[in-house]
Amino acid sequence: MPKELVLIRHAHAEPPGPGQSDLERALSAIGHEEATKAGVWLKAHAQPPDRVLCSPAKRTRETLDDIMLATGPLPVQEEAAIYEAGVGTLIGLIEGARDAHALWLVGHNPALEQLSAFLSEGRSGEARGLPPGGTVILRLPDDVAIEPGVAEVLAFWWP
Repeated sequence: MPKELVLIRHAHAEPPGPGQSDLERALSAIGHEEATKAGVWLKAHAQPPDRVLCSPAKRTRETLDDIMLATGPLPVQEEAAIYEAGVGTLIGLIEGARDAHALWLVGHNPALEQLSAFLSEGRSGEARGLPPGGTVILRLPDDVAIEPGVAEVLAFWWP
């Protein structure tokens, strides 16, 4: 199981245009700024990831692209299950990445903030909300089942 888990909510997105699917929504200009700042913060505070799992939504991919302006290239794997995932699905993805020392998940609310609250058991009031572009770094113990309160919140950033 990864020792460091970074949850990244996509930055602010444009509202959907006529006939546009939710998957196709792009970041707004503000969202691009937020994601770029998140990248600078992540480079300074997070371990470089062994794997990055990213939702296929355009806004999550653009968030990650802007983050990589600061971090440089990252080992990205698009994961369709993240798009409409619940907490259980995200836990399954984390458990499936046991070989990663540091894992980043780039996705959506409400699942990311619910996962953060579940893992930390609400011990950090800051981690209970995850605004667009928000990022939380969690430490997970080695080889322990994922259950409520198993993680420690190391840091939290929001635009």
